[in-house]
Amino acid sequence: MFGRSDEDVAIDLKAEGGFHLAMLSFDQYIGIDYSGARTPTSSLKGLRVYVAGTQSSPVEVQPPTSRKKYWTRRAVAEWLVQRLCEDRPTLVGIDHGFSFPLGYFERHGLSQDWAKFLDDFQRHWPTDEDHMRVDFVRDGAAGDGAARTGDSRWRRVAEVRAGAAKSVFHFDVQGSVAKSTHAGLPWLRYIRLHAKGRVHFWPFDGWVPTAGRSVIAEIYPALWSRRFASQGRTADQHDAWSVSEWMRGADRNGTLAEYFSPRMTAAERAAGRIEGWILGVM
Repeated sequence: MFGRSDEDVAIDLKAEGGFHLAMLSFDQYIGIDYSGARTPTSSLKGLRVYVAGTQSSPVEVQPPTSRKKYWTRRAVAEWLVQRLCEDRPTLVGIDHGFSFPLGYFERHGLSQDWAKFLDDFQRHWPTDEDHMRVDFVRDGAAGDGAARTGDSRWRRVAEVRAGAAKSVFHFDVQGSVAKSTHAGLPWLRYIRLHAKGRVHFWPFDGWVPTAGRSVIAEIYPALWSRRFASQGRTADQHDAWSVSEWMRGADRNGTLAEYFSPRMTAAERAAGRIEGWILGVM
């Protein structure tokens, strides 16, 4: 299953009076506006990365020196592994789905284990291969996507709670996260394998991260981007900037910890341990 049980979390909070949560803090905050366009090695204008420190506002991080003007998905994953293996507690927010609705697991007879889900997905949707596009798998030219499909009417509990968030299977519409999710999931697997246990993938590794450990969480920039003036940034830049700044501000004012333990029913919490959750959705 996915990390500690809900009973363990409840015991922690009761025994410590919320102290464990209140002590959560990070040294840096990375906001990533993701893109599922083209291939993992393509230079993507819509893929943006911002980093903030505890006392510094977010600044855009440029891709490693190369012939490519913009980040590639592969370069972002490799860069994240390097940063997350440093001895600096880091909070990373990435704006694509980290898992699928319960209906997907039921349709395909999958065990409710996130690491196994990532392995199974990558076998059918190998969108981390250098020349692979999401549409190649969708069209049947590569992989075996037809054996691992979902329904665009399905939404995860967190997406319903967020309001306007679209299904991770709703392709080809404005505001869709389907393509970025299908492109990004294998790279979460890559990071999990190469960061060697140094990262807490929330909430799959437990609702309450261990203090001092880096965390990767799914985010939904629309929750916060309108709160901040764009100041000349493009929409993609502003989304990544807003994620980084919101996480930094919430940690500084002591409210960030509350978002790691959102109020929900027992059924919602159980679903969230399989489907994932969006940081900031209460």
